[in-house]
Amino acid sequence: MKRTAILFVVWMAPCGVPGTVASEEALPERLAPFFAPPSELANDFGDYASPLVFYDGRKVETPDDWQLRRKEILDRWHDMMGRWPPMIEKPKIEYIEKKRREDFTQHRVRVEIAPEGRTVDGYLLMPDGDGPFPAVVVVYYDAETGVGLGKELRDFGYQLAKRGFVALSIGTPSCWYYPNAAKAQLQPLSTLAYVAANCHNALATLPGVDAKRIGIVGHSYGGKWAMFASCLYDRFACAAWSDGGIVFDEKRANVNFWEPWYLGYDPDQKRRPGIPKADNPRTGAYKQLIEQGLDLHELHALMAPRPFLVSGGSEDHPERWKPLNHAIAVNKLLGHTNRVAMTNRKGHSPTPESNEQLYLFFEHFLKSE
Repeated sequence: MKRTAILFVVWMAPCGVPGTVASEEALPERLAPFFAPPSELANDFGDYASPLVFYDGRKVETPDDWQLRRKEILDRWHDMMGRWPPMIEKPKIEYIEKKRREDFTQHRVRVEIAPEGRTVDGYLLMPDGDGPFPAVVVVYYDAETGVGLGKELRDFGYQLAKRGFVALSIGTPSCWYYPNAAKAQLQPLSTLAYVAANCHNALATLPGVDAKRIGIVGHSYGGKWAMFASCLYDRFACAAWSDGGIVFDEKRANVNFWEPWYLGYDPDQKRRPGIPKADNPRTGAYKQLIEQGLDLHELHALMAPRPFLVSGGSEDHPERWKPLNHAIAVNKLLGHTNRVAMTNRKGHSPTPESNEQLYLFFEHFLKSE
């Protein structure tokens, strides 16, 4: 893949961990157009409440104000979705099987991802060489797809491993409802985010991985998963979310955050699958979020100043720049530009072109040369 010269600036991630990301002058020509909305959508913030206003109406006017507002958003969402258990700083990785593939080694692994020894099976792809390498967590229904052993054009881990990334591909964990389906303490989508965060920590312990250059990517269900993980866990250096639906939208059946397996979990109230209606109402945290006028653009804002890419298709079309403009505004307050990007395709499924754009994004923001 063609590369351009890159100029680096140092920034402090919200968690206080130093990182390096490329400056706006360094955007490759093939990537630069995706970091600005179409002219007709520039500065169009839609009906979304500004993240730069505290819940009590005070305005965020300085970067210090933003840190307080950021904590307020994070606390509100965790209060409604359930507080995470303590993070596992050094998760155990059990190596089960080893296989040579092209210019990398594939390990079948079992990773510790939650208290009481809960684990998830997956695949760890290690490029040839000593590293330290950038890395990605790849999330989807199953671990095989991410390493090229499942549905086509969703093999993000395999493709990035061939480009010199370490990749950890996982599927849905057995603790999706934590600690159990009868009395889950977390909304399932928050549990998934917690699982991915611990997978980040597992990668960060590997001697061949640069702990400051770990991203996350997923498509559809995995796009939702990657979005919540990267927004809620600020050690992810960057993220790409492929057509998972980046805001609540009850006109789109596939933007289904209301379902009990995402944000609508309620052990005392059952609902049928489908768009909420009078005879099939909202439930769980989703109901509370809607009643309080909250939307997912608040989570996007938590990424700042970390870069993220929306690889949009049928569910995340160009109109989604309206909520994304709010993330741009937060980055502007913090003195950063070119941190929010969106590509667009007609259909839901990834295409060779959309995937190439996604890989270029990761190469630009996670590779140091």
